Amino acid sequence: MEISVYSLNGKDTGRKVNLDDAVFGCEPNDHAIYLDVKQFMANARQGTHKTKQRNEVHGSTRKLHKQKGTGGSRKGSIKNPLYRGGGRIFGPEPRDYSFKLNKKLKRLARRSALAYKTQNNAFTIVEGMNFEMPKTKEFLTFLTSFSANDKKVLVVVQETHSNAFLSARNLPGANVISAAELNTYEIMDAERVFVEEQSIPVLEKLLSA
Repeated sequence: MEISVYSLNGKDTGRKVNLDDAVFGCEPNDHAIYLDVKQFMANARQGTHKTKQRNEVHGSTRKLHKQKGTGGSRKGSIKNPLYRGGGRIFGPEPRDYSFKLNKKLKRLARRSALAYKTQNNAFTIVEGMNFEMPKTKEFLTFLTSFSANDKKVLVVVQETHSNAFLSARNLPGANVISAAELNTYEIMDAERVFVEEQSIPVLEKLLSA
């Protein structure tokens, strides 16, 4: 698969990059994408939610009235969940939501996500993202040249260029990430994916089966 290389001002350089079909042109696996995105979102959960049960609520443990003969229900103490201020029935407890996925499945999910972007013409290769100074205006000019200033974009660079990262961090719809940190969630969440030309060999090495 050959894809044209563009400059930062949105012009075609006339050069083409030959992409590995096994990485960028594979048959997408929707279930692998689902599992990888599910794991990403699960790992981001803090799991610190907690409510007090009846044994943790402050209050008297005195039985409110005798068990039988009153015509009322069996209530126990004032900490009964039926009363206001009582304990919570089956309330949430702190837990770890993370789960394990095989490395091969995660690589398949990333390949599938990239394949979707290439099939939908949402994948663009640029020469380089080396900004001389961290300026949001220059990064916005780069997005405007590709008519992507109003879209959610993901920029993949070979390494974390501080100027590119600093230039994009004030833009709510832009995200700069290194090739080694690329994940399925970020790819699928973006409407356009811009990949630095130097990061292509890194992606092909990391995502090859």
